Amino acid sequence: MLSLALIGDVMLGRGVDAALKYMQPADIWGDVLPHLLQADLRIANLECALTRHAQPWTRSWKMFHFRADPGAVRFLQAARIDICSLANNHVLDFEVRGLHDTLRTLDTAGIRHAGAGLDSAAAAAPALVEVHGVSPCRVALLAFTDNQPDFAASAQQPGTQYLEVSLHADTLARVADAITRARDMGADLVVFSNHWGANFVERPAVEFRRFAHRVIELGADVYYGHSAHICQGIEIHQGKPILYDTGNFIDDYAVDPVLRNDRSCLFRLLFDQGRLQCIELIPVRLTVAKVRLARGEDFAAIATRMEGLCAELGTPLEHQADRLVYTHPPGAQ
Repeated sequence: MLSLALIGDVMLGRGVDAALKYMQPADIWGDVLPHLLQADLRIANLECALTRHAQPWTRSWKMFHFRADPGAVRFLQAARIDICSLANNHVLDFEVRGLHDTLRTLDTAGIRHAGAGLDSAAAAAPALVEVHGVSPCRVALLAFTDNQPDFAASAQQPGTQYLEVSLHADTLARVADAITRARDMGADLVVFSNHWGANFVERPAVEFRRFAHRVIELGADVYYGHSAHICQGIEIHQGKPILYDTGNFIDDYAVDPVLRNDRSCLFRLLFDQGRLQCIELIPVRLTVAKVRLARGEDFAAIATRMEGLCAELGTPLEHQADRLVYTHPPGAQ
């Protein structure tokens, strides 16, 4: 049995970076930490650069630039984050130097990464991790983004693995090639990460659903979306999970009073010999630089919202103590 923990955006810059100077590495994770550590593998979207380089991106207009001191990597290590997706609209916020520093910092810390690199080949390279246990499993992360096209890597230019959300043959060929490359490296389970779409969108658009379906049909085992800052529903397609958006997890963002981006989930997926068994949603509440288990009104609001969004996509959830659970029917596609 493999337990995979997926969390959404981890933004360690700005107010979080300031707060970290007075915190111990485990502090930001609070009582969520044991749930993270119980998983066999943990993946996050790192929504900032890890650099002291102070020159922000100037080649195009950007409202927000996020960076954290490289020492903040200790906070990722405290949660045993195994892989970070770097394909997003903030990893080059402090220019190519900031990206270099981020890659070096993660490498030194032993944290794998995918989705950004010193050229397009490096940005496209899967991150492969072997999970040891009763049944060893090799998990590959492929990371893409449709955000910030001017961050895209080229053969000579560092950057992200940029991919438009499209059913165009060339786009799908890139997806298929990436999945084949991961399989050729020995991956038993392929996670397709995508930082896609606009902020504060509650439901995936029809074209996004069609694209996610094709990614699964082309051989991915998990679709792991993020970017909206709020959780969206989960769909099961051909027996495989599509998490359209996993929301926020660590940040200092202003809270929308209606959409409540301070309410999110830790997503744990359980597999047996590559087959999905269940998905656990553990509701959490975010404050500046901290995440905690949701309780009371927060838990009830998250549960009601996620049950509704998942039901719309044909994915029933049931309450089990401090979490919501989808159980995949035995033998079902």
